[in-house]
Amino acid sequence: MTTDPFLPMDDHSAAAFTAKGIDVTPNKDQGVIKVVKHQGVDGDRPMIGDKVTVHYTGKLLSGKKFDCSREREEPFCFNVGKGQVLKAWDIGVLSMQKGEVSTLLCKPEYAYGSAGNPDRIPPDSSVVFEMELLNFEGEILTDDGGIIRRIKVKGDGYSNPNDGASVDVHLEGRCGGRLFDCRDVSFVVGQGEDKGIPLGVDRAIDKMQRGECCLLYLKPKYGFGSEGNLEYKVGPDKEIVYEVTLKDFKRAKESWEMDLNEKLEMAAGVKSKGNQYFRAGRYQQAVIQYQRIISWLELECGSGMEQYKSIQHYVMTAHLNLALCFLRIKEFSQVVDNCNKVIEQDESNEKALYRRGGARLLRNEYSLAMADFQKVLEVNPSNRAARAQISNCQRMMKEHQEREKKIYGGMFKKFAERDSKTGRSKRRSSMNGEVGNRRRRRSQECAS
Repeated sequence: MTTDPFLPMDDHSAAAFTAKGIDVTPNKDQGVIKVVKHQGVDGDRPMIGDKVTVHYTGKLLSGKKFDCSREREEPFCFNVGKGQVLKAWDIGVLSMQKGEVSTLLCKPEYAYGSAGNPDRIPPDSSVVFEMELLNFEGEILTDDGGIIRRIKVKGDGYSNPNDGASVDVHLEGRCGGRLFDCRDVSFVVGQGEDKGIPLGVDRAIDKMQRGECCLLYLKPKYGFGSEGNLEYKVGPDKEIVYEVTLKDFKRAKESWEMDLNEKLEMAAGVKSKGNQYFRAGRYQQAVIQYQRIISWLELECGSGMEQYKSIQHYVMTAHLNLALCFLRIKEFSQVVDNCNKVIEQDESNEKALYRRGGARLLRNEYSLAMADFQKVLEVNPSNRAARAQISNCQRMMKEHQEREKKIYGGMFKKFAERDSKTGRSKRRSSMNGEVGNRRRRRSQECAS
């Protein structure tokens, strides 16, 4: 009797495999039985949401192969525990270590179910997978990889906190393995700074579900930045890890749930909060507040002229403030985008033109920057800052041209020297060839 899963498996061999293996299903119904063929690296295992990379081979109990990533010479990646693959894969891979090779015997309800898979897997079929866990890494929540999440305990339901929601959480913060923060705290999403909560924790909360417990790995930008945190004795530019448990939350009203008067009333408070963060140098937190105003009001049409003026004021001010925040954190394309939104409505807006010019100058777009500053002077001839920036543009353009002249002048000199050497080499080759021809002719004449 054999327990090799890649040979035909009858009831007796399946029973022997089950007896030899481990039931890895949460409810222990023997839906997924695992036998380890090759032990992995002792240590961590994947957590829910991790991006995992695997090689696999799938076969029916008859021994017929129906899929194999190795034959395609391309491993397969997915976010484990998120329902993106067969239930058996989510369960099996969560039990594995990096480098582990295991065989999974899977009942139909954990594989292809009563439907099977046309032309490959009959209905109600148990299947066998050989899985190798090549690698796994946390779920990246930001484009720059500054926040990485690993879920220890999956939450309930499908609802998440939104900006402005009230949340109750348990926090444990660590730096280099040292616990520096351990508390239960309530705060408003987008305003965690008020309670000494790092930006990365605040920004990750809207991805969590009630009851979820996760680890957040934060780069300095999303932790305590270049300032560090004196109270917690965390130095500047340190990476930190927070374990966060979302105990409960109450969602804030969405835009469609508020009438216009509510939005305008809320916008006044949110603008004030954004200005407070800006004055404190918390530009990322200020951005969150100003963006809320735009999400509420940008597409709103006021029923009266007075409401329209209020809407336009809040929206344009929010865009201008966003431009200033992004200028401070050196996200220059965002500066230009927000200024453009204002200039579309008011082509002579002095602040928008000046801030766009500043961003363009810092992107080395000297001609465009100068045009913006010149437009500022047309609007307000007494703007000394714009006049000074025009001088900066002219100076920087001249320096740029001189650098290019040196670079390209050096390149042309090198090309000329190379061409000169190539020409001499060709002439020598031609002369040598002619001498050889003469010798051959004299030799031929003597021989005749």
